[in-house]
Amino acid sequence: MRRIHLFALASSLAALLPLSAHAAWPAGARESYMKDCVAAASQSIDQRSAEMHCACGADKLNEKFTTAEIGELMSKTKQPSAELRTKALDAIQACRATAK
Repeated sequence: MRRIHLFALASSLAALLPLSAHAAWPAGARESYMKDCVAAASQSIDQRSAEMHCACGADKLNEKFTTAEIGELMSKTKQPSAELRTKALDAIQACRATAK
């Protein structure tokens, strides 16, 4: 069951993840992230838990990534590097516990 949660989150992150070390999300990027993340996560957990989990992930990304990294993760035209995606997944690991 936990793998399903991680997969839902990973798929939304791989598609579009902005990250930033005390940086601001680019305009509209956080909202886009939340929409996609909640849609993916709510396939395996209830809506409220999905929203809490995704908000936690967005906060963790904001703490640990730059605005440029967030922009790269959220890009719809360029795939973020494997290293950046892995760093993003590592950053949001702590949020899995809040989604239960």
